[in-house]
Amino acid sequence: MANRFRITLAQLNPTVGDLAGNAAKALAAWEVGRDAGADLVALPEMFVTGYQTQDLVMKRSFARDAMANLDTLRDATAEGPALAIGGPLLQGGKLYNAYHVFKGGRLVRQVLKHELPNETVFDEQRLFEPGPVSGPWDLGVVRVGTPICEDAWHEEVPEALAESGAEILLVPNGSPYYRNKFDTRINHMVARVIETGLPLIYLNMVGGQDDQVFDGGTFVLNPHGALVRMLPVFDEAVEHVDFVETDGGWEAVKGEVASLPDEWEQDYRVMVESLRDYCRKTGFGQVCLGLSGGVDSALVATIAADALGPENVRCVMLPSKYTSEESLAHAAETAKKLGTRLDTVSIKDPVAAMEGALSDLFTGTHPDVTEENIQSRLRGNILMAISNKFGDMLLTTGNKSEVAVGYATIYGDMAGGYNPIKDLYKTRVFDTCRWRNENWRDWMMGPEGEVIPPEVIDKPPSAELREDQKDEDSLPPYLILDAILEGLIDDELSVAELVKDGFEREVVKKVEHLIYISEYKRFQSAPGARLTHRSFWLDRRYPIVNRWRDSS
Repeated sequence: MANRFRITLAQLNPTVGDLAGNAAKALAAWEVGRDAGADLVALPEMFVTGYQTQDLVMKRSFARDAMANLDTLRDATAEGPALAIGGPLLQGGKLYNAYHVFKGGRLVRQVLKHELPNETVFDEQRLFEPGPVSGPWDLGVVRVGTPICEDAWHEEVPEALAESGAEILLVPNGSPYYRNKFDTRINHMVARVIETGLPLIYLNMVGGQDDQVFDGGTFVLNPHGALVRMLPVFDEAVEHVDFVETDGGWEAVKGEVASLPDEWEQDYRVMVESLRDYCRKTGFGQVCLGLSGGVDSALVATIAADALGPENVRCVMLPSKYTSEESLAHAAETAKKLGTRLDTVSIKDPVAAMEGALSDLFTGTHPDVTEENIQSRLRGNILMAISNKFGDMLLTTGNKSEVAVGYATIYGDMAGGYNPIKDLYKTRVFDTCRWRNENWRDWMMGPEGEVIPPEVIDKPPSAELREDQKDEDSLPPYLILDAILEGLIDDELSVAELVKDGFEREVVKKVEHLIYISEYKRFQSAPGARLTHRSFWLDRRYPIVNRWRDSS
Protein backbone atom coordinates (compact mmCIF):
# COMPACT_ATOMS: atom_id res chain seq x y z
CA MET A 1 0.00 0.00 0.00
CA ALA A 2 1.36 3.46 -0.94
CA ASN A 3 2.55 5.75 1.82
CA ARG A 4 0.11 8.51 2.73
CA PHE A 5 0.71 11.72 4.66
CA ARG A 6 -2.03 14.04 5.94
CA ILE A 7 -1.37 17.71 6.61
CA THR A 8 -3.92 19.87 8.37
CA LEU A 9 -3.69 23.46 7.11
CA ALA A 10 -4.84 26.13 9.56
CA GLN A 11 -5.68 29.34 7.67
CA LEU A 12 -6.50 31.45 10.72
CA ASN A 13 -6.68 35.05 11.94
CA PRO A 14 -4.15 35.91 14.66
CA THR A 15 -4.06 39.16 16.63
CA VAL A 16 -0.76 40.96 17.05
CA GLY A 17 0.35 40.75 20.67
CA ASP A 18 -2.33 38.28 21.79
CA LEU A 19 0.23 35.57 22.37
CA ALA A 20 -1.92 33.34 24.55
CA GLY A 21 -4.93 33.78 22.28
CA ASN A 22 -2.94 32.94 19.16
CA ALA A 23 -1.43 29.91 20.87
CA ALA A 24 -4.93 28.78 21.86
CA LYS A 25 -6.05 29.06 18.21
CA ALA A 26 -3.07 26.97 17.17
CA LEU A 27 -3.83 24.32 19.79
CA ALA A 28 -7.49 24.15 18.73
CA ALA A 29 -6.40 23.61 15.11
CA TRP A 30 -3.95 20.94 16.25
CA GLU A 31 -6.77 19.14 18.05
CA VAL A 32 -8.85 19.19 14.86
CA GLY A 33 -5.92 17.70 12.98
CA ARG A 34 -5.33 15.10 15.67
CA ASP A 35 -8.98 14.01 15.57
CA ALA A 36 -8.76 13.76 11.75
CA GLY A 37 -5.69 11.53 11.88
CA ALA A 38 -3.27 14.17 10.60
CA ASP A 39 0.47 13.60 10.64
CA LEU A 40 1.22 17.33 10.71
CA VAL A 41 -0.72 20.49 11.58
CA ALA A 42 0.72 23.64 10.00
CA LEU A 43 0.08 27.31 10.76
CA PRO A 44 1.31 30.44 8.94
CA GLU A 45 4.38 32.60 9.39
CA MET A 46 4.85 34.41 12.75
CA PHE A 47 1.46 33.13 13.85
CA VAL A 48 2.09 33.09 17.59
CA THR A 49 2.85 36.83 17.63
CA GLY A 50 0.46 37.88 14.91
CA TYR A 51 1.75 39.66 11.83
CA GLN A 52 3.06 42.23 11.18
CA THR A 53 4.54 43.08 14.57
CA GLN A 54 6.75 45.88 13.25
CA ASP A 55 9.19 47.04 15.95
CA LEU A 56 7.24 45.34 18.74
CA VAL A 57 9.13 42.12 18.03
CA MET A 58 12.42 43.91 18.73
CA LYS A 59 11.41 44.25 22.37
CA ARG A 60 13.30 41.36 23.96
CA SER A 61 10.65 40.73 26.60
CA PHE A 62 8.02 40.36 23.88
CA ALA A 63 10.15 37.89 21.91
CA ARG A 64 10.86 35.86 25.04
CA ASP A 65 7.16 35.82 25.95
CA ALA A 66 6.34 34.55 22.45
CA MET A 67 8.95 31.81 22.76
CA ALA A 68 7.52 30.79 26.13
CA ASN A 69 4.12 30.35 24.50
CA LEU A 70 5.77 28.20 21.84
CA ASP A 71 7.29 26.04 24.57
CA THR A 72 3.85 25.61 26.10
CA LEU A 73 2.48 24.54 22.71
CA ARG A 74 5.33 22.06 22.30
CA ASP A 75 4.42 20.38 25.59
CA ALA A 76 0.64 20.50 24.94
CA THR A 77 0.99 18.75 21.57
CA ALA A 78 3.26 15.92 22.68
CA GLU A 79 0.66 13.21 22.07
CA GLY A 80 -0.44 13.42 18.48
CA PRO A 81 0.58 14.94 15.15
CA ALA A 82 3.53 17.23 14.65
CA LEU A 83 2.89 20.96 14.93
CA ALA A 84 4.57 23.56 12.71
CA ILE A 85 4.08 27.23 13.59
CA GLY A 86 5.73 30.56 12.88
CA GLY A 87 7.22 32.69 15.64
CA PRO A 88 10.34 34.59 16.62
CA LEU A 89 13.60 33.03 17.75
CA LEU A 90 15.92 35.02 19.99
CA GLN A 91 19.24 33.23 20.04
CA GLY A 92 22.78 34.42 20.72
CA GLY A 93 21.59 38.01 20.92
CA LYS A 94 20.12 37.79 17.42
CA LEU A 95 16.45 37.80 16.43
CA TYR A 96 15.13 35.55 13.66
CA ASN A 97 11.85 35.03 11.85
CA ALA A 98 11.54 31.30 12.47
CA TYR A 99 9.31 28.34 11.79
CA HIS A 100 9.15 25.92 14.72
CA VAL A 101 8.39 22.22 14.25
CA PHE A 102 7.40 20.15 17.30
CA LYS A 103 6.80 16.41 17.55
CA GLY A 104 6.40 14.17 20.57
CA GLY A 105 7.10 17.00 22.99
CA ARG A 106 10.44 17.92 21.46
CA LEU A 107 11.77 20.39 18.95
CA VAL A 108 12.32 18.79 15.55
CA ARG A 109 13.57 21.87 13.70
CA GLN A 110 13.70 25.65 13.77
CA VAL A 111 13.82 26.90 10.19
CA LEU A 112 15.13 30.46 9.90
CA LYS A 113 13.91 32.83 7.21
CA HIS A 114 16.73 33.59 4.77
CA GLU A 115 15.32 36.19 2.36
CA LEU A 116 14.07 39.18 4.35
CA PRO A 117 11.74 41.49 2.38
CA ASN A 118 12.49 45.16 2.67
CA GLU A 119 10.00 46.83 0.35
CA THR A 120 6.45 48.20 0.34
CA VAL A 121 5.01 47.39 3.80
CA PHE A 122 7.89 45.14 4.87
CA ASP A 123 10.89 46.13 7.00
CA GLU A 124 12.23 42.73 7.93
CA GLN A 125 15.86 43.67 7.40
CA ARG A 126 15.32 46.19 10.18
CA LEU A 127 13.86 43.55 12.48
CA PHE A 128 15.53 40.21 11.87
CA GLU A 129 18.84 38.58 11.05
CA PRO A 130 18.84 36.48 7.87
CA GLY A 131 19.14 32.81 8.69
CA PRO A 132 21.18 30.25 6.77
CA VAL A 133 19.49 28.05 4.18
CA SER A 134 18.77 24.85 6.04
CA GLY A 135 17.78 21.44 4.76
CA PRO A 136 14.40 19.70 5.03
CA TRP A 137 13.05 18.22 8.23
CA ASP A 138 12.00 14.58 8.52
CA LEU A 139 8.87 13.28 10.21
CA GLY A 140 9.66 9.65 9.47
CA VAL A 141 7.50 9.34 6.35
CA VAL A 142 8.30 12.39 4.28
CA ARG A 143 10.95 15.11 4.23
CA VAL A 144 9.44 18.61 4.26
CA GLY A 145 11.25 21.71 3.05
CA THR A 146 10.10 25.04 4.44
CA PRO A 147 10.88 28.22 2.51
CA ILE A 148 9.33 30.93 4.70
CA CYS A 149 7.25 33.38 2.65
CA GLU A 150 9.81 35.55 0.80
CA ASP A 151 12.17 32.54 0.57
CA ALA A 152 9.79 31.01 -1.95
CA TRP A 153 9.75 34.13 -4.13
CA HIS A 154 13.42 33.48 -4.94
CA GLU A 155 14.52 30.28 -6.63
CA GLU A 156 17.68 29.70 -4.58
CA VAL A 157 16.09 28.53 -1.31
CA PRO A 158 13.55 26.04 -2.79
CA GLU A 159 16.22 24.66 -5.14
CA ALA A 160 18.61 24.16 -2.22
CA LEU A 161 15.87 22.35 -0.30
CA ALA A 162 15.11 20.10 -3.26
CA GLU A 163 18.78 19.31 -3.75
CA SER A 164 19.11 18.37 -0.08
CA GLY A 165 16.24 15.88 -0.20
CA ALA A 166 12.97 17.73 0.37
CA GLU A 167 9.95 15.85 -1.00
CA ILE A 168 7.22 18.44 -0.25
CA LEU A 169 7.55 22.23 -0.01
CA LEU A 170 5.51 23.88 2.75
CA VAL A 171 5.53 27.68 2.42
CA PRO A 172 4.14 29.46 5.52
CA ASN A 173 3.14 33.05 4.76
CA GLY A 174 2.03 36.35 6.15
CA SER A 175 1.11 37.75 2.74
CA PRO A 176 -1.17 40.83 2.77
CA TYR A 177 -3.59 41.72 0.03
CA TYR A 178 -3.21 44.13 -2.77
CA ARG A 179 -5.33 44.17 -5.90
CA ASN A 180 -4.64 41.17 -8.20
CA LYS A 181 -1.87 39.86 -5.94
CA PHE A 182 -3.16 36.30 -6.14
CA ASP A 183 -2.01 36.04 -9.76
CA THR A 184 1.48 37.14 -8.75
CA ARG A 185 1.60 34.62 -5.91
CA ILE A 186 0.51 31.65 -7.94
CA ASN A 187 2.83 32.51 -10.82
CA HIS A 188 5.81 32.58 -8.49
CA MET A 189 4.80 29.33 -6.79
CA VAL A 190 4.20 27.53 -10.09
CA ALA A 191 7.71 28.57 -11.10
CA ARG A 192 9.10 27.00 -7.90
CA VAL A 193 7.21 23.78 -8.56
CA ILE A 194 8.44 23.55 -12.15
CA GLU A 195 12.02 24.26 -11.06
CA THR A 196 12.08 21.72 -8.22
CA GLY A 197 9.59 19.10 -9.45
CA LEU A 198 8.06 19.07 -5.95
CA PRO A 199 4.49 19.62 -4.77
CA LEU A 200 4.01 22.86 -2.87
CA ILE A 201 1.66 24.15 -0.17
CA TYR A 202 1.20 27.92 0.02
CA LEU A 203 -0.24 28.52 3.50
CA ASN A 204 -1.47 32.06 4.20
CA MET A 205 -3.22 33.69 7.14
CA VAL A 206 -6.37 35.81 7.13
CA GLY A 207 -7.53 38.90 8.98
CA GLY A 208 -6.88 42.60 9.32
CA GLN A 209 -3.92 44.27 11.01
CA ASP A 210 -3.85 48.07 10.94
CA ASP A 211 -3.94 48.95 7.23
CA GLN A 212 -3.29 45.44 5.92
CA VAL A 213 -5.61 42.50 5.33
CA PHE A 214 -4.27 38.99 4.94
CA ASP A 215 -6.53 37.34 2.43
CA GLY A 216 -5.83 33.64 2.85
CA GLY A 217 -6.39 31.75 -0.37
CA THR A 218 -4.12 28.92 0.76
CA PHE A 219 -3.45 26.59 -2.17
CA VAL A 220 -1.72 23.35 -3.09
CA LEU A 221 0.17 22.69 -6.33
CA ASN A 222 1.20 19.27 -7.56
CA PRO A 223 4.36 18.62 -9.60
CA HIS A 224 4.16 20.33 -13.01
CA GLY A 225 2.08 23.14 -11.44
CA ALA A 226 -1.46 21.72 -11.33
CA LEU A 227 -3.70 23.51 -8.80
CA VAL A 228 -5.37 20.73 -6.82
CA ARG A 229 -6.65 22.49 -3.70
CA MET A 230 -7.53 26.01 -2.66
CA LEU A 231 -9.10 27.37 0.50
CA PRO A 232 -11.52 30.33 0.36
CA VAL A 233 -10.07 33.83 0.44
CA PHE A 234 -10.58 35.90 3.62
CA ASP A 235 -12.30 33.13 5.63
CA GLU A 236 -10.78 31.17 8.47
CA ALA A 237 -10.49 27.49 7.59
CA VAL A 238 -8.92 24.34 8.96
CA GLU A 239 -8.67 21.79 6.17
CA HIS A 240 -6.88 18.49 5.60
CA VAL A 241 -4.76 17.66 2.56
CA ASP A 242 -3.66 14.09 1.85
CA PHE A 243 -0.43 13.30 0.01
CA VAL A 244 0.23 9.95 -1.63
CA GLU A 245 3.65 8.63 -2.56
CA THR A 246 3.85 7.57 -6.21
CA ASP A 247 6.65 6.23 -8.37
CA GLY A 248 7.35 9.83 -9.38
CA GLY A 249 7.29 11.24 -5.85
CA TRP A 250 4.65 12.69 -3.58
CA GLU A 251 1.40 14.13 -4.93
CA ALA A 252 -1.54 15.80 -3.22
CA VAL A 253 -4.96 14.22 -3.57
CA LYS A 254 -7.20 16.59 -5.50
CA GLY A 255 -9.87 18.32 -3.46
CA GLU A 256 -12.06 21.40 -3.53
CA VAL A 257 -10.68 24.47 -5.29
CA ALA A 258 -12.48 27.54 -3.97
CA SER A 259 -13.46 30.17 -6.50
CA LEU A 260 -11.66 33.51 -6.55
CA PRO A 261 -13.95 36.57 -6.49
CA ASP A 262 -13.28 39.39 -8.95
CA GLU A 263 -11.23 42.43 -7.94
CA TRP A 264 -14.30 44.54 -7.09
CA GLU A 265 -15.58 42.03 -4.59
CA GLN A 266 -12.12 41.45 -3.14
CA ASP A 267 -11.48 45.18 -2.71
CA TYR A 268 -14.84 45.65 -1.01
CA ARG A 269 -14.26 42.64 1.22
CA VAL A 270 -10.88 44.07 2.25
CA MET A 271 -12.49 47.37 3.26
CA VAL A 272 -15.11 45.52 5.28
CA GLU A 273 -12.72 43.06 6.93
CA SER A 274 -10.12 45.71 7.72
CA LEU A 275 -12.67 47.85 9.57
CA ARG A 276 -14.26 44.84 11.25
CA ASP A 277 -10.94 43.55 12.57
CA TYR A 278 -9.61 47.01 13.42
CA CYS A 279 -12.63 47.55 15.65
CA ARG A 280 -12.65 44.03 17.07
CA LYS A 281 -8.94 43.96 17.83
CA THR A 282 -8.88 47.45 19.35
CA GLY A 283 -12.04 46.95 21.39
CA PHE A 284 -14.54 49.21 19.58
CA GLY A 285 -18.03 47.84 19.10
CA GLN A 286 -19.57 50.90 17.45
CA VAL A 287 -18.57 53.64 15.02
CA CYS A 288 -19.81 57.07 14.05
CA LEU A 289 -19.27 59.24 10.98
CA GLY A 290 -20.41 62.43 9.37
CA LEU A 291 -22.99 61.61 6.69
CA SER A 292 -23.00 64.57 4.30
CA GLY A 293 -25.34 63.32 1.62
CA GLY A 294 -22.35 62.77 -0.65
CA VAL A 295 -20.99 59.60 -2.17
CA ASP A 296 -17.86 59.13 -0.01
CA SER A 297 -19.62 59.20 3.34
CA ALA A 298 -22.43 57.05 1.93
CA LEU A 299 -19.91 54.38 0.95
CA VAL A 300 -18.15 54.53 4.32
CA ALA A 301 -21.49 54.19 6.10
CA THR A 302 -22.29 51.16 3.94
CA ILE A 303 -18.92 49.55 4.65
CA ALA A 304 -19.43 50.18 8.36
CA ALA A 305 -22.91 48.63 8.28
CA ASP A 306 -21.54 45.59 6.47
CA ALA A 307 -18.62 45.29 8.89
CA LEU A 308 -20.38 45.83 12.23
CA GLY A 309 -24.11 45.74 11.56
CA PRO A 310 -26.34 48.81 11.01
CA GLU A 311 -27.27 48.91 14.68
CA ASN A 312 -23.64 49.70 15.54
CA VAL A 313 -23.29 52.64 13.14
CA ARG A 314 -24.19 56.20 14.10
CA CYS A 315 -24.44 58.65 11.19
CA VAL A 316 -24.47 62.36 11.92
CA MET A 317 -25.66 65.09 9.54
CA LEU A 318 -24.00 68.43 10.34
CA PRO A 319 -25.70 71.04 8.13
CA SER A 320 -24.43 74.57 7.61
CA LYS A 321 -26.07 77.48 5.82
CA TYR A 322 -24.57 76.10 2.59
CA THR A 323 -26.00 72.60 2.98
CA SER A 324 -28.62 71.98 0.33
CA GLU A 325 -32.04 70.44 0.96
CA GLU A 326 -30.96 67.80 -1.54
CA SER A 327 -28.03 66.79 0.67
CA LEU A 328 -30.24 66.61 3.75
CA ALA A 329 -32.66 64.36 1.87
CA HIS A 330 -29.87 62.18 0.48
CA ALA A 331 -28.31 61.66 3.91
CA ALA A 332 -31.68 60.74 5.38
CA GLU A 333 -32.46 58.32 2.56
CA THR A 334 -29.03 56.65 2.81
CA ALA A 335 -29.37 56.11 6.55
CA LYS A 336 -32.90 54.77 6.09
CA LYS A 337 -31.84 52.30 3.40
CA LEU A 338 -28.92 51.09 5.52
CA GLY A 339 -30.94 50.96 8.74
CA THR A 340 -28.43 53.07 10.67
CA ARG A 341 -29.10 55.76 13.22
CA LEU A 342 -29.04 59.33 11.91
CA ASP A 343 -28.59 62.31 14.21
CA THR A 344 -28.60 65.92 13.04
CA VAL A 345 -26.49 68.64 14.68
CA SER A 346 -26.53 72.05 13.00
CA ILE A 347 -23.25 73.94 12.85
CA LYS A 348 -24.84 77.28 11.89
CA ASP A 349 -24.66 78.77 15.40
CA PRO A 350 -21.16 77.41 16.19
CA VAL A 351 -19.86 78.83 12.88
CA ALA A 352 -21.41 82.21 13.65
CA ALA A 353 -19.87 82.14 17.12
CA MET A 354 -16.43 81.29 15.77
CA GLU A 355 -16.61 83.95 13.08
CA GLY A 356 -17.75 86.45 15.69
CA ALA A 357 -14.87 85.57 17.99
CA LEU A 358 -12.42 86.17 15.13
CA SER A 359 -14.12 89.19 13.62
CA ASP A 360 -11.88 91.85 15.22
CA LEU A 361 -8.73 89.96 14.26
CA PHE A 362 -9.96 89.36 10.69
CA THR A 363 -11.11 92.94 10.09
CA GLY A 364 -10.05 94.15 6.64
CA THR A 365 -9.65 90.61 5.20
CA HIS A 366 -11.88 88.84 2.72
CA PRO A 367 -13.55 85.45 3.31
CA ASP A 368 -11.52 82.58 1.85
CA VAL A 369 -10.58 78.99 2.60
CA THR A 370 -10.13 79.99 6.26
CA GLU A 371 -13.87 80.36 6.77
CA GLU A 372 -14.49 77.15 4.82
CA ASN A 373 -12.13 75.22 7.07
CA ILE A 374 -13.79 76.61 10.22
CA GLN A 375 -16.91 74.74 9.18
CA SER A 376 -15.03 71.49 8.61
CA ARG A 377 -13.13 71.78 11.89
CA LEU A 378 -16.28 72.46 13.86
CA ARG A 379 -17.80 69.34 12.34
CA GLY A 380 -14.72 67.39 13.38
CA ASN A 381 -14.98 68.81 16.90
CA ILE A 382 -18.63 67.81 17.22
CA LEU A 383 -18.02 64.32 15.84
CA MET A 384 -15.12 63.80 18.24
CA ALA A 385 -17.35 64.92 21.12
CA ILE A 386 -19.91 62.30 20.09
CA SER A 387 -17.14 59.73 19.84
CA ASN A 388 -15.88 60.60 23.34
CA LYS A 389 -19.31 60.68 24.92
CA PHE A 390 -20.67 57.42 23.51
CA GLY A 391 -17.48 55.43 22.89
CA ASP A 392 -17.95 55.20 19.13
CA MET A 393 -14.84 55.20 16.97
CA LEU A 394 -15.00 58.07 14.50
CA LEU A 395 -14.53 57.11 10.87
CA THR A 396 -13.09 59.56 8.38
CA THR A 397 -14.34 59.49 4.82
CA GLY A 398 -11.76 60.94 2.44
CA ASN A 399 -11.04 59.01 -0.75
CA LYS A 400 -7.51 58.53 -2.17
CA SER A 401 -7.90 61.33 -4.70
CA GLU A 402 -8.67 63.83 -1.93
CA VAL A 403 -6.00 62.43 0.37
CA ALA A 404 -3.46 62.67 -2.46
CA VAL A 405 -3.97 66.34 -3.27
CA GLY A 406 -4.90 67.56 0.21
CA TYR A 407 -8.52 68.31 -0.68
CA ALA A 408 -9.44 67.80 2.95
CA THR A 409 -9.20 69.80 6.17
CA ILE A 410 -6.68 68.63 8.71
CA TYR A 411 -8.32 68.42 12.18
CA GLY A 412 -11.63 68.72 10.35
CA ASP A 413 -13.01 66.09 7.98
CA MET A 414 -9.67 64.26 8.36
CA ALA A 415 -10.37 63.66 12.06
CA GLY A 416 -11.02 60.04 12.93
CA GLY A 417 -9.55 56.71 13.91
CA TYR A 418 -9.87 54.80 10.63
CA ASN A 419 -10.57 55.46 6.97
CA PRO A 420 -11.98 52.47 5.07
CA ILE A 421 -11.72 54.17 1.63
CA LYS A 422 -8.29 55.75 2.04
CA ASP A 423 -6.82 53.74 -0.85
CA LEU A 424 -9.80 54.07 -3.19
CA TYR A 425 -9.61 56.73 -5.91
CA LYS A 426 -12.76 58.78 -6.46
CA THR A 427 -13.61 57.16 -9.79
CA ARG A 428 -13.48 53.76 -8.07
CA VAL A 429 -15.68 55.10 -5.27
CA PHE A 430 -18.48 55.65 -7.79
CA ASP A 431 -18.05 52.17 -9.30
CA THR A 432 -17.79 50.52 -5.88
CA CYS A 433 -21.08 52.09 -4.82
CA ARG A 434 -22.74 50.70 -7.94
CA TRP A 435 -21.17 47.29 -7.30
CA ARG A 436 -22.48 47.18 -3.74
CA ASN A 437 -25.98 48.19 -4.85
CA GLU A 438 -25.99 45.22 -7.24
CA ASN A 439 -24.29 42.64 -5.00
CA TRP A 440 -24.77 41.20 -1.55
CA ARG A 441 -22.77 38.42 0.13
CA ASP A 442 -23.34 36.49 3.34
CA TRP A 443 -20.31 38.12 4.98
CA MET A 444 -22.05 41.51 4.76
CA MET A 445 -24.01 42.50 7.87
CA GLY A 446 -25.87 45.32 6.10
CA PRO A 447 -29.10 44.92 4.15
CA GLU A 448 -29.42 43.53 0.65
CA GLY A 449 -30.37 45.58 -2.39
CA GLU A 450 -29.87 49.19 -3.33
CA VAL A 451 -28.45 50.79 -0.18
CA ILE A 452 -26.85 53.91 -1.73
CA PRO A 453 -29.37 56.11 -3.56
CA PRO A 454 -28.40 56.47 -7.25
CA GLU A 455 -28.88 60.24 -6.95
CA VAL A 456 -26.04 60.31 -4.40
CA ILE A 457 -23.73 58.53 -6.83
CA ASP A 458 -24.68 60.60 -9.88
CA LYS A 459 -24.68 64.15 -8.53
CA PRO A 460 -21.61 66.42 -8.97
CA PRO A 461 -19.34 66.12 -5.89
CA SER A 462 -19.24 69.14 -3.59
CA ALA A 463 -17.85 69.93 -0.15
CA GLU A 464 -20.66 72.51 0.29
CA LEU A 465 -18.40 74.92 2.18
CA ARG A 466 -19.46 77.92 0.08
CA GLU A 467 -22.30 78.84 -2.25
CA ASP A 468 -22.58 76.63 -5.35
CA GLN A 469 -19.23 74.96 -4.66
CA LYS A 470 -18.15 71.99 -6.81
CA ASP A 471 -15.00 69.87 -6.48
CA GLU A 472 -14.10 70.68 -10.08
CA ASP A 473 -13.81 74.38 -9.14
CA SER A 474 -10.51 73.46 -7.46
CA LEU A 475 -9.50 70.19 -9.09
CA PRO A 476 -9.36 68.69 -12.59
CA PRO A 477 -12.28 66.38 -13.45
CA TYR A 478 -11.83 63.15 -11.47
CA LEU A 479 -11.32 61.00 -14.56
CA ILE A 480 -8.31 63.14 -15.45
CA LEU A 481 -7.14 63.68 -11.87
CA ASP A 482 -7.20 59.97 -11.01
CA ALA A 483 -5.31 59.01 -14.15
CA ILE A 484 -2.59 61.54 -13.31
CA LEU A 485 -2.50 60.41 -9.68
CA GLU A 486 -2.13 56.77 -10.67
CA GLY A 487 0.77 57.76 -12.89
CA LEU A 488 2.56 59.92 -10.30
CA ILE A 489 1.84 57.77 -7.23
CA ASP A 490 1.12 54.17 -8.20
CA ASP A 491 3.51 54.00 -11.18
CA GLU A 492 6.05 56.70 -10.13
CA LEU A 493 5.98 58.18 -13.65
CA SER A 494 7.71 61.42 -14.50
CA VAL A 495 5.91 64.57 -15.57
CA ALA A 496 7.35 64.14 -19.07
CA GLU A 497 5.97 60.60 -19.33
CA LEU A 498 2.48 61.78 -18.40
CA VAL A 499 2.68 64.66 -20.86
CA LYS A 500 3.73 62.16 -23.52
CA ASP A 501 0.60 60.16 -22.61
CA GLY A 502 -1.51 63.17 -23.55
CA PHE A 503 -2.03 65.12 -20.32
CA GLU A 504 -1.51 68.88 -20.22
CA ARG A 505 1.79 69.75 -18.59
CA GLU A 506 0.24 72.58 -16.57
CA VAL A 507 -2.35 70.23 -15.09
CA VAL A 508 0.20 67.53 -14.28
CA LYS A 509 2.48 70.07 -12.58
CA LYS A 510 -0.42 71.40 -10.53
CA VAL A 511 -1.32 67.89 -9.35
CA GLU A 512 2.34 67.10 -8.59
CA HIS A 513 2.58 70.28 -6.52
CA LEU A 514 -0.56 69.43 -4.56
CA ILE A 515 0.72 65.93 -3.81
CA TYR A 516 4.01 67.19 -2.38
CA ILE A 517 2.58 70.03 -0.28
CA SER A 518 -0.01 67.65 1.22
CA GLU A 519 2.53 65.21 2.61
CA TYR A 520 2.23 66.71 6.11
CA LYS A 521 -1.51 66.03 6.12
CA ARG A 522 -1.07 62.40 5.13
CA PHE A 523 1.59 61.99 7.83
CA GLN A 524 -1.08 62.83 10.41
CA SER A 525 -3.99 61.05 8.76
CA ALA A 526 -5.82 58.00 10.05
CA PRO A 527 -4.83 54.54 8.81
CA GLY A 528 -7.02 52.89 6.20
CA ALA A 529 -7.50 49.69 4.26
CA ARG A 530 -4.62 48.91 1.88
CA LEU A 531 -5.93 47.98 -1.58
CA THR A 532 -2.90 48.65 -3.76
CA HIS A 533 0.86 48.25 -3.55
CA ARG A 534 1.21 52.07 -3.35
CA SER A 535 -1.11 53.02 -0.53
CA PHE A 536 -0.64 56.05 1.70
CA TRP A 537 0.85 54.41 4.77
CA LEU A 538 3.92 52.16 4.76
CA ASP A 539 3.99 51.82 0.97
CA ARG A 540 4.85 55.47 0.39
CA ARG A 541 7.48 57.14 2.58
CA TYR A 542 8.23 60.62 1.36
CA PRO A 543 9.77 63.53 3.30
CA ILE A 544 7.43 66.24 4.55
CA VAL A 545 9.99 68.95 3.83
CA ASN A 546 10.87 68.60 0.15
CA ARG A 547 11.70 71.34 -2.36
CA TRP A 548 12.40 69.07 -5.32
CA ARG A 549 10.00 69.16 -8.24
CA ASP A 550 10.16 67.21 -11.49
CA SER A 551 11.47 69.50 -14.24
CA SER A 552 11.19 66.91 -17.02
